[in-house]
Amino acid sequence: MSKAIELVEAGFRHLAAGQARNHPRRRLQQDSSATLHYMPALDLATGYLAIKVYSTHPQTGAHFTLLLYASDGRPLASIEANALGQIRTGAASGVATRLLARPDARVLGLIGSGFQAQTQLEAVACVRQLTDVRVFSRSQTNRTRFAEEMSGRLGIPIRPVESGERAVRGADIVATATTARDPVLLGEWLEPGTHLNAAGSNHARRRELDAAAVGAADLIVADSIEQSKMESGDLIAAFEAAGSGWERVVEIGDVIAGKHAGRTGANQVTLFKSNGLALEDVAVAGWVYQQAGLL
Repeated sequence: MSKAIELVEAGFRHLAAGQARNHPRRRLQQDSSATLHYMPALDLATGYLAIKVYSTHPQTGAHFTLLLYASDGRPLASIEANALGQIRTGAASGVATRLLARPDARVLGLIGSGFQAQTQLEAVACVRQLTDVRVFSRSQTNRTRFAEEMSGRLGIPIRPVESGERAVRGADIVATATTARDPVLLGEWLEPGTHLNAAGSNHARRRELDAAAVGAADLIVADSIEQSKMESGDLIAAFEAAGSGWERVVEIGDVIAGKHAGRTGANQVTLFKSNGLALEDVAVAGWVYQQAGLL
């Protein structure tokens, strides 16, 4: 995870400098509810091009493949990209947390206990010294199992709690990693100084945050504004209700590059909206390919 955070941060930096290009995710759905998703990107700084393609279906789940190419167009590898996507999604939140959370942040409130929640927690633990983690999900069995397994893996105290409010109130950092259609986090639960990673929703009609949570943020940072306008239901719904808001959003690459200030005060509420970019896949996949010794 620490290496993935380094790689993803470099990819964001290259994007801000004009050395990388990212196309937003596109989707093609058939009547049976199977959906084909595809997302390309290239990084001129590292010399890799890639497209990630995956299918999803309510009964058969998701199936991910990444096709990696060299800058001269040579095909290099076909990579199974389920774990790859899990890791790079966590890494993006790790970058945001390192940049935007208070340096003394120690308590994490986590909503979600599934596949993506694992790396959200792991990434935050890489960049802050956590002393307390509270996790909530709808299933008591799942959140208890998650707390036991991840506490053993990371060596930090993790407590299952009985509500999202209990997870969030008093937390320095909050992360959401759910498949919810309707908000699971309310703005009234957030306290001054909180940093929030919203990583679960990447569909225009789904959201994890209510409008008050988005409105409470003094700084809203996205991995891509272009992609957010297409699929960030959290921001789309909040800004439609308010009649404005996109002018408040900045890209994380610009914060990394120093083009825009990050957190400027201890009491600021900061929000990172993660949609998941193909550029993040390129950054991590190129390194995986190198480690395979196939160059």
